[in-house]
Amino acid sequence: MYICSIMKEVGKDLIASSLAPMVLMILKRQESYGYELIQHLKEKSGGHLDVAEGTLYPVLKKMEAKEWIEAEWKKADNGRERKYYKITNKGMKELDLQIGQWDFIYDLMQQLWQPHLTLNKQ
Repeated sequence: MYICSIMKEVGKDLIASSLAPMVLMILKRQESYGYELIQHLKEKSGGHLDVAEGTLYPVLKKMEAKEWIEAEWKKADNGRERKYYKITNKGMKELDLQIGQWDFIYDLMQQLWQPHLTLNKQ
């Protein structure tokens, strides 16, 4: 189940469409492996967004196929091999594009919500 900070269910389609840019934003800061990405998203959402591995890994695979990210197996401090992902130049360009798209949607939603918010205050 996916939960947002206002404790309402977030639909699977919304998570699917927003997961790639969220992952790209994390990878822009530092390379990471799958479980760490899941934990980072959970932490940033105050513990409310719990992305399943079965949701994340297909997205990572698609992002690799589109050459937005690269993966490399590395040995972790505990000696286990982990697949680390990092953003590519193509991924940086895609992130810029998607941020622009999300900014547009956010602005539009704000405009559409304004009358709704005003009516609820009366």
